[in-house]
Amino acid sequence: MKILLTGTTGQLGQALNTFKPEGVELIATCRMGGDGLHTLDLSDGEACRAMVLKHQPDWVLNAGAYTAVDKAESEPELALAVNGNAPRAFAKALRETGGRLLQVSTDFVFNGRQGSPYLPEQARDPLGVYGSTKAAGEEAVEQVLGGSDRYVILRTSWVMGPVGANFARTMLRLHRERGAHGQSLGVVADQVGCPTSTQTLAAACWRIVETSASPRKESLPPVLHWSDAGAASWYDVAVAIGELAAELGLLVQPALVNPITTAEYPVPAKRPSYSLMNCTEARRILDLQPTHWRQALRQLMEAME
Repeated sequence: MKILLTGTTGQLGQALNTFKPEGVELIATCRMGGDGLHTLDLSDGEACRAMVLKHQPDWVLNAGAYTAVDKAESEPELALAVNGNAPRAFAKALRETGGRLLQVSTDFVFNGRQGSPYLPEQARDPLGVYGSTKAAGEEAVEQVLGGSDRYVILRTSWVMGPVGANFARTMLRLHRERGAHGQSLGVVADQVGCPTSTQTLAAACWRIVETSASPRKESLPPVLHWSDAGAASWYDVAVAIGELAAELGLLVQPALVNPITTAEYPVPAKRPSYSLMNCTEARRILDLQPTHWRQALRQLMEAME
């Protein structure tokens, strides 16, 4: 099976590359190319289309994205080009070649006001540019490939891995710096969701691909939700990172974490205050057991250098 992977050097892309199943021919791409990677700028729709037409993949795994949530507020055109136009270009090309698209999306397509876990079929209502551009990408895929079984939109949340730029690595650095000097840090406690390990997310992505190739009576739904199990605030996760890091010998003394409100930590982009997603259908149809976010967090921290 031939798979075109975008964002290979990102945290999810690296996990997908590391845990790819046997028998997969991976066409790995990233913006800068190099070291056996194909160069692909996701802001260039024509380049996205050409890559599909050239390689004729069975699947495009679109793990690449513009993910700088706050910076997107000042770069809306670039964010839309990467998050909205690239999925459209992939979908149009795949409509010609007969391949399928796995579009990785986000909990930020919801406004976070309902206070209960979001179902895959619920209406999108993003708050900021990042969420709006990811929603545009979803809509583009649905417009081009809707009515077929040739795409899956997989929404996830709070993605963290042992490599790359993410909350877990940032908090570990802050715990080391401030804990060593008896200093504290403030972390937002009124935004609730669930962390997702790149390892468990990669497993879900590959299971989607494998499931599509196996004889089955039940087709894959067009939209699925995937995160690790449980619920947490950013404050909860920050505290857990300090505790786990101390247990694993990654630091001597964690910093004291103080809960603060969103209003006390102003940033350019609005975040959903509650973005927990209902992943029941994905776990059932993919036959994957849930991993509690703290257990998954421990596993990814064990893999940190």
